[in-house]
Amino acid sequence: MSIAHESHRMDEGNFPRPYEDVRQWLDLVEAMGELKHIKGADWNLEIGAMAELIYRERGGTIPALLFDRIKGYPDGFRILFGQHCSYRRLALAAGLPMDSVGLKLVSRFKEKLNMLQPIPPRIVKNGPILENKMAGDEIDLLKFPVPKVHELDGGRFIGTACIAVTRDPEDGWLNLGTYRAMVHDRNSMGLFMSSAGKHGRMHMEKYFKQGNPCPVVLCVGQDPLLLLAAGNPIELGYSEYDYCGGIRGRPFELVEGEIAGLPFPAHAEIAIEGFIHPGDVKADGPFGEWLGYYGSKMEDTPVLRVERVYYRNDPILCVARPGRPPTDYSLAKGMIRAAQVWDRVEKTGLPNVKGVWSLESGIGSLFNVISIKQAYPGHSRQALFLASQVLGGAYNGRFVVVVDDDIDPTSEFDVLWAMATRCDPEQAVEIIRRAASGSLDVCIPPENKGHSSRCLIDACMPYERRHQFPPIAESSEELKDEIRAKWRETIYG
Repeated sequence: MSIAHESHRMDEGNFPRPYEDVRQWLDLVEAMGELKHIKGADWNLEIGAMAELIYRERGGTIPALLFDRIKGYPDGFRILFGQHCSYRRLALAAGLPMDSVGLKLVSRFKEKLNMLQPIPPRIVKNGPILENKMAGDEIDLLKFPVPKVHELDGGRFIGTACIAVTRDPEDGWLNLGTYRAMVHDRNSMGLFMSSAGKHGRMHMEKYFKQGNPCPVVLCVGQDPLLLLAAGNPIELGYSEYDYCGGIRGRPFELVEGEIAGLPFPAHAEIAIEGFIHPGDVKADGPFGEWLGYYGSKMEDTPVLRVERVYYRNDPILCVARPGRPPTDYSLAKGMIRAAQVWDRVEKTGLPNVKGVWSLESGIGSLFNVISIKQAYPGHSRQALFLASQVLGGAYNGRFVVVVDDDIDPTSEFDVLWAMATRCDPEQAVEIIRRAASGSLDVCIPPENKGHSSRCLIDACMPYERRHQFPPIAESSEELKDEIRAKWRETIYG
């Protein structure tokens, strides 16, 4: 019996109210009952460990965490964790109906991507981000309560849920990327743009080739939608400002920095402007990374020399605690990557796709599942190869599993059952070698960084035997509905 795969029309449910900044977003999240206020915690490990315990040990929906009265800092200098740790907060950020949960969330976001019309940002002269400014000797990055979140971290990381704004010096397009940033001293930080394919790193290398420093603005408190885009791949040459403007249906308002003229959100909380100079590198790390392991100490991380800091009154520093999942990133990365894969495989002409899901235990890219209704010999293999190599699946992948349409791709139990009972490994497993990987992949030795393999697992019933495959030993939907109606209190009470 097939599981129900709806079209998930965009006119279902209640759309969220629009918002302009983190503060309005927090008001909406509090009204949803998904914000937890915490006062009096220490920036040194205590806040990070508390976030970890809430993510891993608290039952029900993981709330966003707003810390205030942080040890050693004045009231009002706050830290926000957990922007993307629930389906409803993801729906809020993406402008989707608030009943968008599980596969419905991915399906609706895929529809939005399919219809997306980019909306360029608008440059304005003023905004809340310009309420305060530090320059020259006034600059002190530790004016903000930058946490040390893991015990083995090499320092205090101000950039974990950030957007780094760079501009291509040849073509002029703007990129937003999420890169870790460790404070070195009052006016410098390491900016670790890990892999050669990262767009920000490509911009930096173009400036260096011209013999020029690379201007950067690092925002560490902004619309959660911008973080969603900056932390996941989109097409080269296509600005996340335009992409996010299209998602929310109106342009972002940007102000330009005094030093390099790079535009950043007028409603951001904190923005740090400076330059990376050729050859200016310094060791940073280690750091607890998104894969769930400590990334190694890097000896040659580019240094961002800070020349201006802009911030709002009572600023909110937005951060994340990457590590063993679940984390700030794991659910959101899965939603974005699954929607991108689903959208792209359908655009190649692959028919009968019933759903795509990225298991949260795979941190959004390492374990992807695609569900299809088989239509012809080789259909399942086609789905596997396409899902492993389109946008959303090609970078930092590991496992791709294809299942029949009677398997719920969002259920790890169902997916593993299909793998255990419907595939003979000798016939069902394919390996792709030398696929795209990243520098933080702990499985790959240092000398081989940049490439990894993909394991493609066909967990569908063999096409030629699908009509002779033994029937599943479970009650019919009609019988289940009858028993539910008669015995609902006994079953569910």
